Parts: sequence; structure tokens; C-alpha cells
Amino acid sequence: MTTGKSRSIAFLGTGLMGAPMARRLLRSGFAVTVWNRNRAKAQDLVRDGAVVADTPAEAVRRASVVLTMLTDGKAVEDVLFKQGAAEALDAGAVVIDSSSISPDAAREHALKLAERGISHLDAPVSGGVVGATAGTLAIMAGGDAALIDELADVFAPLGRVTHVGPSGCGQLAKLGNQQIVAITIGAVAEAMLLVEAGGGSREAFRRAIRGGFAESRILDVHGQRMVDRDFGTAGPSKLQLKDLNNIMATAGSLALTLPLTEAVRAEFAEFVEHGGGETDHSGLLLQLEEKNGRSSKG
Repeated sequence: MTTGKSRSIAFLGTGLMGAPMARRLLRSGFAVTVWNRNRAKAQDLVRDGAVVADTPAEAVRRASVVLTMLTDGKAVEDVLFKQGAAEALDAGAVVIDSSSISPDAAREHALKLAERGISHLDAPVSGGVVGATAGTLAIMAGGDAALIDELADVFAPLGRVTHVGPSGCGQLAKLGNQQIVAITIGAVAEAMLLVEAGGGSREAFRRAIRGGFAESRILDVHGQRMVDRDFGTAGPSKLQLKDLNNIMATAGSLALTLPLTEAVRAEFAEFVEHGGGETDHSGLLLQLEEKNGRSSKG
């Protein structure tokens, strides 16, 4: 495997998260070939020095490292094994999958790639678009610890990488992260409903509890979105629901009962079903307001 800036990197999936991650690698001096289903999103990276490929197979040809940031496990499987990327890779290459998929899918992909002499790391990330742009992502990596160390130069421009266990454990850690995110968003939203229903101000409430035991990144960022009622689309609720569905499926396979996760999953499912799929997951407040028959306030 090549080392340092001599590495040839392919980045598959240059959407909301993938584009700033690829840009970080380009600005760190790596040669990066990019591919995206919507070519326009990949084309934007040309000004940063990227080469745009027409197909995933073309993108990964002669690449020593491939990063994927795709919607879900089916998309990863399609790009790697149905659109020819795995076949086009040389033995000794490494696939780093930063998509959020199920642990079982990650392990299956690792085994299929190993049959071709290709290494695999499941390395999903947390930190959102802000973290991807700043290079401060939390990267949860499953797979061979020595390989993660070898790829320190690739991970460094993206954020802080932590080896959390064998193949699939990166995805398990990401699911745990998404549990905490979803449940905390639900808790903040419900608390704001409670305070406001009793005549208090959601803005003053948020200020009052900052710095106490309830302080969190969720209260900071998503709580402010709830106060401003400016939810946007940074973390689409449909993707939060995808992660929650993966969590419950994984919990079932491990014979675990997760009542808090199931409750918030049900609320996100209803929110997405009623048209909230593209709304940032902080918009769960809207679902809870609807459930309580309360009119939205500016």
C-alpha cells in the first residue's frame, strides 16, 4: 500500500457530507478522483483540484484508498459490487466506508472485499456538515487497528479517528451515537413544550439551563433551531429514521429491549410519514407539537 501524499484516493458520494470531506483531502495535498450519482455535485470539486469520474469503477481504478459516503447500505452495496467498483480495485487497496449502514452490512462488505484481497474499514462519522468542513469529525472505525494507524495521514484532515473494535464496530458506535442524538433531541423538544405550555419562554428556558447538567451539543445547536424555528435540512429526519431502524434491527438480533429508542423511533417514523423527511431532525418539535394539538409559534 502506498503511503503519504503519494496515495491515490477515490471518493464516492460527494453530497452534503462527502463534498467537504473530499475538499479537505484535496486541500491537504492528496490526488482525489470523485464520483457522485448526481455529477453536478462532484463537478463543484474540480476547482479544488479533483478529477471527476463518470462511473464508480472509473473513479477507483488505480486508487490505493477509496472512501465512500453514501446514503445507506443498499447504496454502498450497489456502488461497490453492482457498479463494478470492487472489480476495478487492485489487490492491496483499502475501502473506508464512512456511510452510516448496519453493522451486519459492514461485516458482509468486509468479507466480500477480503475475497479480492481488498481491506475494509467501517468508519462512520459524527459532526455534521460543520465538522466535515472544519475537519473536526468524530470518526468511529471498525476493523484492523494497525491499518487505521497506517492511514493516519488520510484520517487527519477529516477529524479524530478512534478504533472501537473489529469489523462492524464502527457502525455499532455510530448507531449508539445516533441513539443519543435522537433521544436527546426528543428530550429537548418535550422540555420546551412543557415549559411553553405552562407559560414560560423556550428561549429563556434554554438560556437558563445552559452550563448545568442538561448542557449538551444538542441543546446548543438543535435547541437553538427549536427556539428560532429555523430547522433547515442539515440532518434530514429521514436519515435519522434510517439509523433508528438500523438500531432497532440490531437490538433485535442481540435480544435487547430499548424502550426509549423505540419511542423516539416511532415519533420520527410518524414525522417522516407526514412529510417531515427532509426537515432537520430538530424538527421533531413540530411532530410533538402536532401530537399535543398546539399551534406553532414564531
